[in-house]
Amino acid sequence: MGYEGASFGQITKLTGISKGSLFHAFPGGKEQMAAEVLLGIDEWFVKNIYEPLETGAPNAALAHMWTQTDKYFRSGGRVCLVGAFALDATRDHFQGTIQTYFTRWMHALTGCLMRAGADATEATAFAEQAVLSIQGGLLLARAVNDQTVFTRTLKRLAASAETLLACQNPPR
Repeated sequence: MGYEGASFGQITKLTGISKGSLFHAFPGGKEQMAAEVLLGIDEWFVKNIYEPLETGAPNAALAHMWTQTDKYFRSGGRVCLVGAFALDATRDHFQGTIQTYFTRWMHALTGCLMRAGADATEATAFAEQAVLSIQGGLLLARAVNDQTVFTRTLKRLAASAETLLACQNPPR
């Protein structure tokens, strides 16, 4: 069904909530509903992913990101709603929110890696690849109905981050 295809009638049928109650709670309609869902996602990511990466001790922040990402997406069993919105015309309604979600994640991860000793070019490339791999891992895990695909993706990314940092900071 998706955002574009969802009508208030379908939403009331799926939720069991009357149209009057929905309109009372969301006078802005389904656009307000989606915006509030996206706000909730953003708040979670700020608290659990972005801020720890931006301010935490780098190695601990990276470990926290892998763990929290796995928990949030329930080991690949849950779709990324922001990513799904980016794939169709819904993106036009929420372009700023969608762009901020992905760019802040990449910038926070880049900064964390740089604080850990990675150079800017390598940190930026890794952050982009990590966010891309997380999204691709989610898609593939759902497509083949195998949540271990996502778990393996996160483990590979964590190992790659360790390798990147070890190469940038060789033992003395």
